[in-house]
Amino acid sequence: MLKALTSSCLQNRFHAVTTAFTPQVRRGTDSNTPLLRVLGSLRSSNRRGPYLSRRFFCSDSTDGSESNSEAAASEAKPAEEGGDADSKASAAIVPTVFKPEDCLTVLALPLPHRPLFPGFYMHIYVKDPKVLAALLESRKRQAPYAGAFLMKDEQGTDPNVVSASDTEKNIYELKGKDMLNRLHEVGTLAQITSIKDDQVILIGHRRIRMTEVVSEEPLTVKVDHLKEQPYNKDDDVIKATSFEVLSTLRDVLKTSSLWKDHVQTYIQHIGDFNYARLADFGAAISGANKLQCQQVLEELDVHKRLQLTLELVKKEMEISKIQESIARAIEEKISGEQRRYLLNEQLKAIKKELGLETDDKTALSAKFRERLEPNKEKIPAHVMQVIEEELTKLQLLEASSSEFNVTRNYLDWLTALPWGNYSDENFDVLRAEQILDEDHYGLTDVKERILEFIAVGKLRGTSQGKIICLSGPPGVGKTSIGRSIARALNRKFYRFSVGGLSDVAEIKGHRRTYIGAMPGKMVQCLKSVGTANPLVLIDEIDKLGRGHAGDPASAMLELLDPEQNANFLDHYLDVPIDLSKVLFVCTANVVEMIPNPLLDRMEVISIAGYITDEKMHIARDYLEKATRETCGIKPEQVEVTNSALLALIENYCREAGVRNLQKQIEKIYRKIALKLVREYGEIEPQNTEVDEVKAESIHLSDEIKSKEEIQTGAESANGSNDDEASENNAEAEAQGAVNQMQTSANEDTCLQDTQETEKATESEASKTVNKVVVDSPNLADYVGKPVFHAERIYDQTPVGVVMGLAWTSMGGSTLYIETSLVEQGEGKGALNVTGQLGDVMKESAQIAHTVARTILQEKEPDNQFFANSKLHLHVPAGATPKDGPSAGCTMITSLLSLAMKKPVKKDLAMTGEVTLTGKILPIGGVKEKAIAARRSDVKTIIFPSANRRDFDELAPNVKEGLDVHFVDDYQQIFDLAF
Repeated sequence: MLKALTSSCLQNRFHAVTTAFTPQVRRGTDSNTPLLRVLGSLRSSNRRGPYLSRRFFCSDSTDGSESNSEAAASEAKPAEEGGDADSKASAAIVPTVFKPEDCLTVLALPLPHRPLFPGFYMHIYVKDPKVLAALLESRKRQAPYAGAFLMKDEQGTDPNVVSASDTEKNIYELKGKDMLNRLHEVGTLAQITSIKDDQVILIGHRRIRMTEVVSEEPLTVKVDHLKEQPYNKDDDVIKATSFEVLSTLRDVLKTSSLWKDHVQTYIQHIGDFNYARLADFGAAISGANKLQCQQVLEELDVHKRLQLTLELVKKEMEISKIQESIARAIEEKISGEQRRYLLNEQLKAIKKELGLETDDKTALSAKFRERLEPNKEKIPAHVMQVIEEELTKLQLLEASSSEFNVTRNYLDWLTALPWGNYSDENFDVLRAEQILDEDHYGLTDVKERILEFIAVGKLRGTSQGKIICLSGPPGVGKTSIGRSIARALNRKFYRFSVGGLSDVAEIKGHRRTYIGAMPGKMVQCLKSVGTANPLVLIDEIDKLGRGHAGDPASAMLELLDPEQNANFLDHYLDVPIDLSKVLFVCTANVVEMIPNPLLDRMEVISIAGYITDEKMHIARDYLEKATRETCGIKPEQVEVTNSALLALIENYCREAGVRNLQKQIEKIYRKIALKLVREYGEIEPQNTEVDEVKAESIHLSDEIKSKEEIQTGAESANGSNDDEASENNAEAEAQGAVNQMQTSANEDTCLQDTQETEKATESEASKTVNKVVVDSPNLADYVGKPVFHAERIYDQTPVGVVMGLAWTSMGGSTLYIETSLVEQGEGKGALNVTGQLGDVMKESAQIAHTVARTILQEKEPDNQFFANSKLHLHVPAGATPKDGPSAGCTMITSLLSLAMKKPVKKDLAMTGEVTLTGKILPIGGVKEKAIAARRSDVKTIIFPSANRRDFDELAPNVKEGLDVHFVDDYQQIFDLAF
């Protein structure tokens, strides 16, 4: 410090300060101690940028005329204790003669952020080595002073926007005149109290103004010392202004404790605290920008300076008020939930101290709340209310009571459900098409419907749940289609079968009051998949039972109705659940078995059976590949020819689906696996010969030949290799492979690369077992004698025999209707029917007998065959029950053929329901019947006219080679048949 705080100096101390800031002001007797503290903090401060600065309050800074250098030196000396020798040398304040007013030429130091006010400390970082050397030199020449000038902002930049790093970068690059142009003219004469590395500590003394440049590098300028303009300290206006400044500062200090320490330090160490100093103090501690502070520094009129400072501290007061209001607003924002949380935590602590609460209950509640936390915003309000009520109840119940377990289980289910948690759907139609084609062959109409669903979802941005019912015979892939749809849509998949389900509680859940109560299948599904928009496959919906516990089919109505299932109510949960985003896929064999109200809510897509061509593709591309992998057989070890597959399909697997075909292929591959293992067992002893040539093989080293040998071996090795036939023999096989490698090495090869070694050994080992070929002649060795013989019993149908087309749950089939004459005699006309026919078919036979008599009467009036003949009508395969209306026209044709003694045209099959007047009514199962006709090599088919649309929709490969006639009156069939 530059001035000793003597009693003479203290006489003029400004009493307003003492009253405004602190009731008791320490005198200058122990002024060394706080100064030591300030300087100590300077040394330990962290470095920042090239000219980063920080403000501190210094001791009294007078105008210099009253300076006591010895006192300053004595105060500065302790400040330097504890540093190294260099810092002591550089930091010592010069004693005696040199005074601040003697400094007319000074180094110009730029201040980037704020001006330095007289009476304040500031430390800066000097990166320029020339400037640093000049500062050290001035210390040695006993002139420890420099000029600190605030930097102007660059032209065209907003001083409030420019970042600190930009400012520092600019200072670092500026030199000479560029630097001079960027400095404000008025600055502060600063004493250099300490230089350590590149850190310089300055104490502001008095105002100076630059007049001219002495040297550009480092920038040295001539300065004039500025003094305040004379003023009357008894002037009432100045007094009033100063009191207002003090009053405002006091108010600021009440609201903000930020400056309290600074104020106390300043008051303790200031010497003559007059009006000018008060103005400087107010400006220095305010948060004003640097230009406003520079304005205060440049102002020499004390009254104006006080007014400027008053503006700044008033603004500081306003900022404090805003800060206060922000703090208050944030406090008010603390929600009731947080307050409740704090109170609950306190309540828990109190209960724990009193022993009123066990840890188990707390842990349970914490677990349930933790589950809810991720989806808390998505849970509906009514559900959240129920959960909160149950959690409160759980805390009040005794852990040993039965009600406690009921509540715990109920909360367990409620919190485990994925409320509002949806999986991201994939609306990529091309990807979906690729996935569906990968998993299934054919089924164009089903795939088209799924792609339509995805396309609608893409255009809407969201997909609403639908109910699709896939109907068709067993084994056509209904269940696996559901799995593929889920994969294509990127939805979670859940399947549950309702075949034979007779309890409504399986769908709607039990009441919570029952022992062992559980929610229904849908709630279990949502918990299992973890999303609220899965794909749910309801299997065998046509086989729903009906027992004493209600009608499940009726309970399914709420589940599957798109209008109702947005608020599906499970009996166990007793809160509505939104199932509107779930995609339901149902499967059924016979749509007629599904109750009408339930069927009305579904979109039925019928899947007919596969024709022989489609079965060939499925067997080759899907079933054979999967079975081969399951049995651990390599593709090069076995070959199943097309003729063998065709014979398998025609003679063993005539059903509409491919499940039986898969079983037969598995049967073939199991026998092949056994054959391979048996043959491998026979050739195993041959491996002992390898040991004799092992030594010779090591000496051979032709690498190129070895690679050629590997390639030729791999190409020729189309025989079987059983390395993967049995996992239990893995080690033995590996040893055999090594031995086989040595055999190939003996034949002019040296196998240095281990991967090439394995290839060669596999190829050599595979030479020893013949490739297994399955062809139509040896097919019976694998799958036994053919199950089906040709459905065509007759190559040329005799009189009274006609081929009909039937639909069965296994697909379509052809059947013959035979009529035979039992006896003849006048008035003996009668009809006997056999073949396990149902009521509808028996009635069809009666109608056919009547219509046939009418037609024969028209065609041959003299022919009394029906009046005098006892007839027997039979449908072969008597062990198989048959029923349905579509055999009417076939029966009429059979009766007329016998009556007229004319056989029907070769390769003709027909189907259709007939009325008493001879009209042909439409039938069902067109595709299945067309496939059955193709299987029996029938070329000409008769369908009712009303079924033309159904036939036109069939795939071209089904219609190919068929001559189809559409009729609406029996007369047309008569013309075609005879």
